Amino acid sequence: MVTATFRFYEELNDFLAPDRRRHEFTCPCARSATTKHMIEALGVPHTEVELILVNGESVGLDRQLQDGDRVAVFPKFEMVDVTPLLRVREHPLRVTCFVADAHLGGLARLLRMAGFDTLYDNNFQDSEIEAIVARDGRILLTRDRELLKRRAITHGCFVHALKTPQQLCEIFDRLDLAHGVRPFSLCLECNAPLRAIAKAEILTRLPPSVRARFDHFSTCDDCKRIFWEGSHWRRMKAVLADCMQPG
Repeated sequence: MVTATFRFYEELNDFLAPDRRRHEFTCPCARSATTKHMIEALGVPHTEVELILVNGESVGLDRQLQDGDRVAVFPKFEMVDVTPLLRVREHPLRVTCFVADAHLGGLARLLRMAGFDTLYDNNFQDSEIEAIVARDGRILLTRDRELLKRRAITHGCFVHALKTPQQLCEIFDRLDLAHGVRPFSLCLECNAPLRAIAKAEILTRLPPSVRARFDHFSTCDDCKRIFWEGSHWRRMKAVLADCMQPG
């Protein structure tokens, strides 16, 4: 029997059993267990992990554990550049395009509102999402821990918050998205680019109250929807402003 000592840091503790949080603990491992196998067996999706140290040395997810190993597991680093240490995955984690699972439609719309390419369809099956992540290098956003553990999914975030505005702020904070914001540049419905359009071109398509009150419009060439700066736009802008606040 192989026995190893583990210590998980910061938000990774949220995935652990309460008696294992924020301190070292020792547990038995299968003789051929890898770091990925044991980290996920303890409840932490591998997509949440950015750095693994075994006996002080940075290792990958495929490192086979030996008796007596001491394993330190860290989440994504925001304030410190740890690039020279990384062995967990071949490509950087912070690719700023996403796919959201069926339960995160509101978050998908808010990310599109902020200008982040986000695929979403409430009919997506888990196998489709896995294929999209593997094919496009997108970050999976989900509240399904088991989905994050699929081998082909190397980039992903478990969304802890339950309400949509808080979910957006959580993802902004964890992935340091503020610098990449391009508000209202993507269609909220289909994720295609928006472009400005003259009011005169769409007069017959506007409700009378909108024609009277607004002068600036955008349109999506894919789904043909028209957007203007009404009350819904102002509410979404306020949510985005909250997420952009420092600290």
